[in-house]
Amino acid sequence: MYPFFYRPMFEVLEDGWNSFLPQNAFKGLESMTDEWRLSEVNKDFSVCSSYPSLVVVPKDVDDDALRKVATFRHGGRFPVLSYYHSKNGMVMMRAGQPLAGTNGRRCKEDEKLINATLRPGKRGYIIDTRTINVAQQAKARGGGFESEANYPQWRRIHKSIERYNVLQESLIKLVEACNDQSHSMDRWLSKLEASNWLSHVREILTTACLAAQCIDREGASVLVHGTEGTDSTLQVTSLAQIILDPSCRTIKGFQRLVEREWIQAGHPFQQRCAQSAYSNSKPRHEAPVFLLFLDCVWQILRQFPCSFEFNESFLVLLFEHAYASQFGTFLCNCAADRARLSLPEKTVSLWSWMNRPQELEHLTNPLYEANSLVIWPSVAPQSLLLWEGVFLRWNRSSKCLDEAYDEMVHIIEYNKELQNKVNCLRRQLAELETDEPVLQTP
Repeated sequence: MYPFFYRPMFEVLEDGWNSFLPQNAFKGLESMTDEWRLSEVNKDFSVCSSYPSLVVVPKDVDDDALRKVATFRHGGRFPVLSYYHSKNGMVMMRAGQPLAGTNGRRCKEDEKLINATLRPGKRGYIIDTRTINVAQQAKARGGGFESEANYPQWRRIHKSIERYNVLQESLIKLVEACNDQSHSMDRWLSKLEASNWLSHVREILTTACLAAQCIDREGASVLVHGTEGTDSTLQVTSLAQIILDPSCRTIKGFQRLVEREWIQAGHPFQQRCAQSAYSNSKPRHEAPVFLLFLDCVWQILRQFPCSFEFNESFLVLLFEHAYASQFGTFLCNCAADRARLSLPEKTVSLWSWMNRPQELEHLTNPLYEANSLVIWPSVAPQSLLLWEGVFLRWNRSSKCLDEAYDEMVHIIEYNKELQNKVNCLRRQLAELETDEPVLQTP
């Protein structure tokens, strides 16, 4: 309730609620391709309660077809555009599972929709974040997956990203291990391994790399879904974009990604981030899905320290505000709930506070150098580390880290000064060489 009573003590220079609207993002897409359109089929949230009012869909698919597809997908989450790869025109879409059931129900409008994303003669990939066994069990409950007979142009790949109850247990075990003061190395390593936290991180990163590889190296479009399409699906689509798209590694670009792929896409923050790992009770839908995503981003940031405009503090800040915040950005479960409670009018956006110059100064990575290339993180077990900045933040002194950070900033500034002097001397040398009289040969 606090965000509704909070009144900012700072000047709001930018209204964060209007910073990342779908219609503004679509203008950028329009400049690259005319194969997509912005649909208002869900303007009253009646087609899909967890989708925003505006969604990007293939131009050749009308709104009536979208309504039929919504009845065939879990929670009405019909396939929508998640990312357009400007390098080769391939796309990544996300959705809920198809409601095929044991009878093998099909929907021709659904088949037409996802086939509309394929180039002539090209195949696509469906990345199902569940194992084949879990997907088969879902089929018995009315869910399921896309059959090869009905989707012959698509190759289905099953991965094994765990669902929320398993993830919450993993977080609880990890926090217990981090708070264990016994100082026994064997005990610490045993508890860390038993939590399976880093295994979850690895599986999510592996699946995201697979999606990025299909798009960038295979030149194929991708559809990602699990069961609901609001958890593991968003982890994969978001991380794949960070790997592929340099703009997502900037501060504003990452905020736009979180807004589009998490907040507007219907990740149920109110359910997933209800009480954290320290709660005595265990709410059924509690899960560290967003925290795992941020952990994966930190792993990539650590491997590519110069490719991100933001630093670790930026990620930690997002983690904190997802669980407890005076701002309204992470409130509610979906856009429909936020509209019903009039959050943009009654609360302040986190982005309004975060994007002020005095705050950005602490969140900016001094090592950043714009990198236009695709970055491929290592998912080898040796490459993945425990995120100390979150899980051991109270167990370590920040003094040495702060001193090291200040020294690094000092070295970078000094290096810039030297570089400026070098450039100045080069210009002076060039001027002297130009002014020298031409020697006359006798």
